[in-house]
Amino acid sequence: MPLPPPRDAKTQRLAVLALAALSLIWSYNWIVTKAVLRYAGALDFAALRCVCGAALLLVMLPLTGRSLKPPPWRPVLGVGVLQAAGMTGFSQLALIAGGAGKTAVLVYTMPFWVMALAALFLGEKPRLPQYIATGIAALGLALIIEPWHWRGTLLSSLLAVAAGASWAAGSVVAKQAFRHQSIDFLSLVTWQMAAGAAVLSALAIATHKTPIIWSPAMLLALGYNALPATALGWSLWLFILRALPAGMAGLSTLTIPVMSVLWALWLLGERPGLAESGGIALILLALALMGVPGSWRVTLRRFFDARR
Repeated sequence: MPLPPPRDAKTQRLAVLALAALSLIWSYNWIVTKAVLRYAGALDFAALRCVCGAALLLVMLPLTGRSLKPPPWRPVLGVGVLQAAGMTGFSQLALIAGGAGKTAVLVYTMPFWVMALAALFLGEKPRLPQYIATGIAALGLALIIEPWHWRGTLLSSLLAVAAGASWAAGSVVAKQAFRHQSIDFLSLVTWQMAAGAAVLSALAIATHKTPIIWSPAMLLALGYNALPATALGWSLWLFILRALPAGMAGLSTLTIPVMSVLWALWLLGERPGLAESGGIALILLALALMGVPGSWRVTLRRFFDARR
């Protein structure tokens, strides 16, 4: 039976733990999806991961006592096309010409899109710590991207930003559905994944050129993407989005590109420069501000109010 959106402190603590798990899973997956492009086309692999993820989730629904009946079609299609198909497809295409670390950072312009869309469509007015954290995080992202020393291709960068914008729009649609309708989040993540898989499969079939190489590395990458990165990952994300304000949930995901840069350094030799290292430090500072206790938030608000 669908549950109303949770508000208690215990659920919010669980959301923080879910975010930590999601950060580990998705940050490492940028390395996996970059490496797998030697075995499969970008859209082919994006479609495969979503098809396998949706199949696993469809099995999970009856095993957890849930009905296979889909939720209302509007949020399913909205979240599926924008989040599952849009974010997955655009980011996979961006990896063709872009580095794993840099692509991850560009995709995670998502929090800035989601804060703007949440203010417009959800009425979520950011609080003072969020404004400060957003400004610091934006500066940190600018240092990591280094637009004054552009090294990536323009198309790859635009695709990565499009992935972030699409993900943000899908997140706002999901948040609206949780606010106004009694929708079980696992049912929503399952059927939106199925909708996204259908869109990506159609695109993959229409553009398929290179045969898929079914090597052990390809199968391992698909397994990682299907189970932890897609089925579990999107379930964790929608749980986080259901438990926290959309703007706060979006900004908190900035742990993922920071960890992706570190994974890329360790495994792919994509060494960050001085500016990129400074950007990582600023993002970590912004995330720390998001966790500032209430009394400190009041102090910060009074500090800025006194200077008006």
